[in-house]
Amino acid sequence: MLDNCLFCKIIKGEVPARKIYEDDQLLAFWDVAPQAPKHFLIIPKKHISGPSSITATDQEIIGALVGKGAQLAAENGIPDCRLVMNNGAAAGQTVFHLHLHVLGGRPLPWPLG
Repeated sequence: MLDNCLFCKIIKGEVPARKIYEDDQLLAFWDVAPQAPKHFLIIPKKHISGPSSITATDQEIIGALVGKGAQLAAENGIPDCRLVMNNGAAAGQTVFHLHLHVLGGRPLPWPLG
């Protein structure tokens, strides 16, 4: 974990979050600036700075992250959802700790603007 990482601070309990799920590898919580009526994040407890930093040893946790994101979406009334990972500042990544956005609760048009 990194001392200056917002998500690492949430994992350690130093910053509050509205948690919806936690186990030994993953943490899910509602987004503080939702972009849809229902919007939560799911993160690995291991600090990985973003999709470009995923290694072969991370593949199992990434699979668990995506699977748990879809499961939690259904459990929280989001049967149709969008799963999004941003990679880098130009793509909209603002916290450099890997995270999966799970959004739904309204139609989500494509392509993005």
